[in-house]
Amino acid sequence: MTEETEHNGWFRQFCRWREEHVSERAFVLFLALLVGFFSAVAALVLHGVINQIVALLTSSFNKSSANWLYLVYPVIGIFLTSLFVRYIVKDNISHGITRILYAISSKRSRLRGHNCWSSVVASGITIGFGGSVGAEAPIVLTGSAIGSNLGKLFHMDNKTLMLLVGCGAAGAIAGIFKAPIAGLVFTLEVLMIDLTMASLLPILISCVTATCFTYIFSGSTALFTFHLDGDWVVERVPACILLGIFCGLMSLYFIRTMTFCEDIFAKFKDKPYVKLALGGVTLSLLIFLFPSLFGEGYSSINLLLNGRTEADWNGVMSNSLFAGQSHLLILYVALVMLSKVFATSATNGGGGCGGTFAPSLFIGCFSGFLFARLWNIYNIGVYVPEKNFALLGMAGVMSGVMHAPLTGIFLIAEITGGYSLFVPLMIVSVCSYLTIYMFEPHSIYGMRLAKQGKLITHHTDHAILTLMSLDSVIDRDYNAVSPDMELGQIVHKISRSRNSFLPVLDAAGNLLGEIDITKIRHVVFRIELYHHFKARQLMTQPAATLNDDAPMTDVMKVFDHTHSDWLPVLDHEKHLKGYISRQRMYGMYRKMVADMSED
Repeated sequence: MTEETEHNGWFRQFCRWREEHVSERAFVLFLALLVGFFSAVAALVLHGVINQIVALLTSSFNKSSANWLYLVYPVIGIFLTSLFVRYIVKDNISHGITRILYAISSKRSRLRGHNCWSSVVASGITIGFGGSVGAEAPIVLTGSAIGSNLGKLFHMDNKTLMLLVGCGAAGAIAGIFKAPIAGLVFTLEVLMIDLTMASLLPILISCVTATCFTYIFSGSTALFTFHLDGDWVVERVPACILLGIFCGLMSLYFIRTMTFCEDIFAKFKDKPYVKLALGGVTLSLLIFLFPSLFGEGYSSINLLLNGRTEADWNGVMSNSLFAGQSHLLILYVALVMLSKVFATSATNGGGGCGGTFAPSLFIGCFSGFLFARLWNIYNIGVYVPEKNFALLGMAGVMSGVMHAPLTGIFLIAEITGGYSLFVPLMIVSVCSYLTIYMFEPHSIYGMRLAKQGKLITHHTDHAILTLMSLDSVIDRDYNAVSPDMELGQIVHKISRSRNSFLPVLDAAGNLLGEIDITKIRHVVFRIELYHHFKARQLMTQPAATLNDDAPMTDVMKVFDHTHSDWLPVLDHEKHLKGYISRQRMYGMYRKMVADMSED
């Protein structure tokens, strides 16, 4: 007996024991705990790798002048990451949260095994060498992949797999930021996993487990430190509303610019070295001019959140050509705020790996600080503390970019202890969300899938249609006839057909039309006509045809519009794949509604 066979035997025995002695619900709670623990470990490993690489590369830098190595490190990081992805992973691991949404909506929440570690390695290299992206999306993808693969290992159904994917994402956010409530809210708002009694407890367990183990691993220090500068007063409501609108517009700028840059890099999809050159040169130049763009940028955020004097805030210009020139602080902050999105796009477009979570926090912090500084300089209204508004800006831009105001509110409140700013956090987040929603109905994560009709939402009908597979309802059992087949042969085909139609196909398998058996009754029983009619004379055009990649929402609309009982499905080459029955489709739909409503 081989070692592998022995291992499989033990595993099968364990599964049988579990099925006999442990209820399904209790076992799901246990898996949620494991997912939370492993998510915390993944977050710890990634941040440890990033910090070690950054310390090794930048420890000798002179803070009072520019450093030419900023032109070299990012290119090396992107190059190493692209080699790792191309020759070791051999799969696309970019846009982590978008991939999770796609897996939930189109792949029954199944993520590949390498996603449990590949994003950690790739993003660690990218960010450590200065890539201007965040580690959060890779960790969220890692946590979700851990949940998905644990569920697959124990043969969980699709609904439980979706829940475990949500547990992984929630545990990742909770572990990274030590923010369990934000992890829960993120899963509900961004991943669109419905909150039911069956899903609430596992997600909470995953969040609390990840948070507790992160405290054990790294101590009680928060990712960002913040001390409130004065109590919030109601006279600052107008400033908060205007800051929210400003953050919403910055979120729109972020999304639109990111999409524009991605389209440019997409033109060089088959030219990796051109992408590397374009992305690497762009990123290196931006980091050389604005060292605040190096890596995640959390050190710059902490400078703005904790500064008390001009000398403190001028620290964000260290290592740059702007160092020591305090009168250029506003210009520097504005340029960094606007160029961050280009640095992020260049990092990912050039072959790096990272997310947009940290960049949205970064831009939000700089936006809030800039808004408050200009507000105070021009005496627009009552004085506003700049460090407080830098914090509020983080919540505002995150809410707009992610279309997740609750996540923005709770995350910023939890990671900074800024609960005394809860009311202005709500004002800024809601105003930002309402502003961007007028221009972009979907988040930066869901926008790509929404264009393809593959984005799952909280709307039950639409969610079920998104989860339904068109391929699973295609009936491939049909009797086709050629256009020159005579009526006598057609009658023989009819006797063996269980459907009320016969598709007419040419030699290449292209659909020319179909014969409706109910419409040729007047000739079927007249034997003397068997050699007078051919299929091309008896066929009619179908009321509509469906593409094999059409979303189920479109399929439903076509059936409602045509009132047909059967519709043909064609592939991209217009070959007939089969037929879809209205009755079968609605039957599967009703079953999925019932399954989803069991909770």
